[in-house]
Amino acid sequence: MQSASLEAADVALFIKREDLVDAELGGNKWRKLKYNLEAAQQQKHDTLLTFGGAYSNHIYATAAAGQRYGYKTIGIIRGEQHAELNPTLQFATDCGMQLDYVDRESYRNKTSNSCINQLHKKYGRFYLLPEGGSNVLALKGCAEIIDEIDTDFDVICVACGTGATLAGLVSNLSGKQQALGFVVLKDADFISTDIKLLLQQANINPACSWQVNTSYHFGGYAKTDQALWDFMARFKKDFDIELDAVYTGKMFYGLFDLINNGYFKPGTRIVAIHTGGLQGNKGFSPQMNANKRK
Repeated sequence: MQSASLEAADVALFIKREDLVDAELGGNKWRKLKYNLEAAQQQKHDTLLTFGGAYSNHIYATAAAGQRYGYKTIGIIRGEQHAELNPTLQFATDCGMQLDYVDRESYRNKTSNSCINQLHKKYGRFYLLPEGGSNVLALKGCAEIIDEIDTDFDVICVACGTGATLAGLVSNLSGKQQALGFVVLKDADFISTDIKLLLQQANINPACSWQVNTSYHFGGYAKTDQALWDFMARFKKDFDIELDAVYTGKMFYGLFDLINNGYFKPGTRIVAIHTGGLQGNKGFSPQMNANKRK
């Protein structure tokens, strides 16, 4: 990629287009699902149960995977039910996913034994996928992204929700490389701890250095402002690549802000992962979507 910002900073930027992997399962969500679906098949499950918010890429991808590979799917959705479904949840139901809405307090306890036991009582036997599909098997899938990058690089960047994609990348980097995650949640200091825990659970002692940046969340998960949409519109015009407002828009905004402020030393070669999630843009207001297309 070429731009005045990159040339001024003497930084090379490459984009790994995970968004092009598959129209419905593309992006890091498929990487996370890949080995979990293998495990579900080996354990002879016919039902997948998982968690997510109303605009969750993971809910979207799990519903699509269930329809494609013959699994029943259940989505435990954070927040109240609305009379009219947003595009993400409408797609999920069209794929056959059963939606169950829970209040935010109950959702916070979703990983407790009592909550999981109640879900088994209600739905019977199922393969449990954590929120965002983030577990040890997800790391195995995300690590394969590195194997497909065919250029030398110093730094790799990715947007972070749960941190599992970053953890998977970190597990497959050399000691001379660095990983930088851009957190899309507000008050998310826990992300670093969660990433360390995932790496420990996978028995991975990273060779590389890594860190997360919490400065570009734009108010929190699925929160946006005009500056973000304006940046996404310029990015589409300059590079002919569409970004999503929940994840990749915030990552690239933060990345270019760091580049413009001299964060990276001259000569740095950066790979940024486009993790997909473009379906989430449909859920924003018509005004925002109209501006995005300018």
